[in-house]
Amino acid sequence: MEDIVSALLENSDNNTAMLPSVDGVIAVAQDLRELIFPGYRRMRNVNTLHHGREQSAILQRLQTRLRLEIGRALTHVRQSAPRLHHPDDGRTSDRTPAELTTEFLSTLPMLRQILKTDVQAAFNGDPAASTADEILLCYPGIEAVLVHRLAHQLYRLKVPYLPRILSEWAHRETGIDIHPGAKIGERFFIDHGTGVVIGETCEIGSGVTLYQGVTLGAWSFPRDEQGNLIRGTKRHPTLENDVTVFSNASILGGTTVIGSGSRVGSGVTLSRSVPANTIVTIEKPQLRFREAA
Repeated sequence: MEDIVSALLENSDNNTAMLPSVDGVIAVAQDLRELIFPGYRRMRNVNTLHHGREQSAILQRLQTRLRLEIGRALTHVRQSAPRLHHPDDGRTSDRTPAELTTEFLSTLPMLRQILKTDVQAAFNGDPAASTADEILLCYPGIEAVLVHRLAHQLYRLKVPYLPRILSEWAHRETGIDIHPGAKIGERFFIDHGTGVVIGETCEIGSGVTLYQGVTLGAWSFPRDEQGNLIRGTKRHPTLENDVTVFSNASILGGTTVIGSGSRVGSGVTLSRSVPANTIVTIEKPQLRFREAA
């Protein structure tokens, strides 16, 4: 047994000691969710006497955990720069973990207001929803969007690793895959949600609704003269305000823009732009009926 342990340690990467803890980052996300919408998951005591005290305790715990995980992520990236694709592309913050933690936490009231518009959009868009409380308790689309909005703020602050850890955790939990780099406006609703994919450079306006199986993806991946993937370019589509995309539609390409108020029907594949207030569908296949043998 000692030989196995020695062999494993011999081939291990010492840099992993400075990696952020996946479990720690997920714990941060769970605390953030409880802080933004108290009482919907873990914390049950939300009466006026104890509510502020418990929220303060969560915030203090968050500040410590988040500062630790951000510090680990920054340290690892700075030590591993030679192994990164583009070590000098400005994607990693040069600020301290404490500064980044403070700025991120300061965005929580704003994020809560935006998330409330997402919940309202889900209530307005789904006749099966009986209350807003039901949406917060049960809807995977809201869960995925909540985590995305947190991850996107960390991405915007150029915190490495943590945004992707959060987005992949939400992906596993909900079946909805949203890259933390995607820019998404308020009143965003993903109905049902399973199989939805939203790429890194997507730009989504306000009042957009997506149904299950929708892909907002890249049409191709350009390479440089050495054959390496060119990163940092816009590869994914733009959806303007009040667009609806129905189930299993695919919209591809960084120059593709879906104009405001348009609707893209089920099963459609689009790689070119459409003007505002356009309905895009494919012709329905004909049904054939015959007697069973």
